[in-house]
Amino acid sequence: MPYKNYIYEYHAKISSGEIIVGKWIKKIFEIIINGLQTQEYFFNAKAANKAIKFIETFCHHSKGRNDLITLELWQKAIVSTIFGIQDAEKIRVFREIFIVIGRKNGKSLFASALIAYMAYLEPEYGQEIYCLAPKLDQAALVYDGFYQMVQAEEELEELAKKRRSDIYIAESNTVIKPIAFNAKKSDGFNPQLVVCDEMAAWSGDAGLKQYEVMKSALGARKQPMILSISTAGYINDSIYDELMKRSTSFLKGNSKERRLLPFLYMIDDVEKWNDIDELKKANPNMGVSVKESFFIDEIAVAEGSLSKKAEFLTKYCNIKQNSSIAWLEYQTVEKAEILKTLEDFRECYAVGGIDLSQTTDLTAASVVIEKEGVLYAFTQFFMPKNRMEKLQATDGVPYDIFVKKGILTISGDNYVDYKDVFNWYKMLLEDYGIRPLEIGYDRDSAQYLIDDLKGYGFHTDDVFQGENLTPVIREFEGIIKDGAFKIADNNLLKSHFLNVALKQNTETRKFRPIKIEQRAHIDGFVSVIDAMTVRQKYYAEYGELLKNAA
Repeated sequence: MPYKNYIYEYHAKISSGEIIVGKWIKKIFEIIINGLQTQEYFFNAKAANKAIKFIETFCHHSKGRNDLITLELWQKAIVSTIFGIQDAEKIRVFREIFIVIGRKNGKSLFASALIAYMAYLEPEYGQEIYCLAPKLDQAALVYDGFYQMVQAEEELEELAKKRRSDIYIAESNTVIKPIAFNAKKSDGFNPQLVVCDEMAAWSGDAGLKQYEVMKSALGARKQPMILSISTAGYINDSIYDELMKRSTSFLKGNSKERRLLPFLYMIDDVEKWNDIDELKKANPNMGVSVKESFFIDEIAVAEGSLSKKAEFLTKYCNIKQNSSIAWLEYQTVEKAEILKTLEDFRECYAVGGIDLSQTTDLTAASVVIEKEGVLYAFTQFFMPKNRMEKLQATDGVPYDIFVKKGILTISGDNYVDYKDVFNWYKMLLEDYGIRPLEIGYDRDSAQYLIDDLKGYGFHTDDVFQGENLTPVIREFEGIIKDGAFKIADNNLLKSHFLNVALKQNTETRKFRPIKIEQRAHIDGFVSVIDAMTVRQKYYAEYGELLKNAA
């Protein structure tokens, strides 16, 4: 064949064990290979190899040496995926590229080479290419690396003109420019390529806003791209966290994203942080740009200092001290669905859980019922009338269908009337004889609802949210993965399970549930976990009743 397919070659060596990678890299290449086999994707070998050939023919090292770059197999596979994976119309599939990789693996050089290829050989006329960072001097790091690369190659330098604030290529009317955060002034940009370097260091809200502005600006182009390359960092609730949650959700099959392409070079087992083979998973260029002996020396330092260990975990293992990843696999949640109704559980004992909306959107109330060793969850959602249309548009969820199915109750006008939540539990008891022995709730819940429940005779208990839920979540994960937890015909509840990410504290080994993205909802899941919490707490007292043995 005239062109090599480095995607298949890399995947084959991963599969055979010749190349050691982590679970996320295995997963992304499985997705790509499967997409090619099912013809969801098409491989344009000419386009892929054109990019590789350009980089290895014209792009030079810019620090410590100036010889031509020789791409490693993992880099060739990434380049091939970015430029070679196309749709049936020969348009590149992926527009958001997210590469997480350990320090000293040549990520800035790699980014500069990708800029060079797109600047000189991208067919679109009038390109705008931006190197983006919180401050201009930070943005200039990749930008300067690109310019040094241009200067090292006569053919590239002849076509490029260095101006005061940018580099201009007249032949294609292309501009390459470093820019600092300024979300308001970014609205007029029309980028073909945005390069985000070390985005783990981007501050929370400002970074999120800037990324979204630049991402939305891509829409005017035919084949635009936003490329983010970073090691892990220390800033919480940042765009890095957001992309990590979205990426792991996609890799687990939980999202319908089509344009996101994550390459997450990370260790799998934090307990093996000082194992060289484990470190290869986060450092694919080990033995090339960075020697194995370097890591051995750094491990020796880190083993004697907690602060150095934390730094090592972050920078060389890509494990944030508070890492956030999507939790359950799509297949796990899908297999949990079962066509059961409340009618199947008449006269059963149960536990309950409530997650009350703190604003004006969704409230969720659940009961969990055990029968023949299997747990069954029934969840009722509540939403105010005047919020439904807006939420349906912003969330992309067909709430009107869930109303018709009886899963969602329209309650109140502008906020949920918590009397409806009380009446649901009352209905369970009076119509079906289903008796919740304990109902867990967040202590921030509306007190009058709790008073109504207690007044009727229900027992309630407040549930502390946060890392203290770790034992319950661990227990629940085992139960659902073993097939012993079922979701009773409720697609809305299933989606809430899939929207959960776990924010893990690697020091305490504890975690708390969070949303995979800002607009996602996990209210249904939280209500189930509140129920599971009181079940665990009171099982010694009520366990025999909760088994509902014949």
